[in-house]
Amino acid sequence: MKNVIVVIGPGQIGQAIARRVGVGKHLLLADRNEENANAAAEVLESAGYEVSVTTVDVSSRETVQALVEMAAGLGDVTGLIHAAGVSPSQASPETILKVDLYGTALVLEEFGKCIVPGGSGVVIASQSGHRLPPLSVEQNKALATTPVEELLGLPFLQLDQVTGSLHAYQLAKRGNSLRVMAEALHWGKRGARINTISPGIVMTPLAKDELTGPRGESYRKMIEGSPAGRAGTPDEVGSVAALLMGPDGGFITGSDFLMDGGVTAAYWFGGLAQPGS
Repeated sequence: MKNVIVVIGPGQIGQAIARRVGVGKHLLLADRNEENANAAAEVLESAGYEVSVTTVDVSSRETVQALVEMAAGLGDVTGLIHAAGVSPSQASPETILKVDLYGTALVLEEFGKCIVPGGSGVVIASQSGHRLPPLSVEQNKALATTPVEELLGLPFLQLDQVTGSLHAYQLAKRGNSLRVMAEALHWGKRGARINTISPGIVMTPLAKDELTGPRGESYRKMIEGSPAGRAGTPDEVGSVAALLMGPDGGFITGSDFLMDGGVTAAYWFGGLAQPGS
């Protein structure tokens, strides 16, 4: 049986990571939109990777469990790349919390039951989680450890407390890094590792939606005002993920890696005053 790496959300970032860690392994690509998964499979298959395709809705426990079952049927699940999500310009606060927060917690829980010893995973969070003002110790712990099915019932996640799609996105992405920190303890009992990457503006279709959306001007200001002075590329995220998922990252788990060209540094300590996300 092959070693299997599951890629949830095989867009530009998911594919970039898969290219680096999927050689000689079976890549199972899962997306809510079957056309997206098939398009990614065509690209990867033409580059010599062994690929299967399925659909998944990360906000549905039933479909996530079906994905786990399919992956385990293909071989030993040695890797998880979770890059699915919706952005503030694409969805309502309710949908963002259901997909980006609850969905990630659900994926971590279910794959934490099947990941094999020596396995590893990465979750793609966002620089937005680093832009949220500090939460209380109690709120941090709640985001990290509340049982998955109770997570969306937390008082500070109710829609009368969430000020809009951006706020929901920031909460979700802060929650992702906290959840991974807590899940690293459970994954560690299986001899596996899990980390988050929080990219800044990386040139993907999602980023282009933001650049042409209502916050496009603030996004351009973030790029111009950052120390790097440019957007990132999916391949750069792939390089960090390859470190985290490979043997050189064997001592790294439960960590969050901010890679945003210095936008967050400029937001808190430089010339970027209240950028879009």
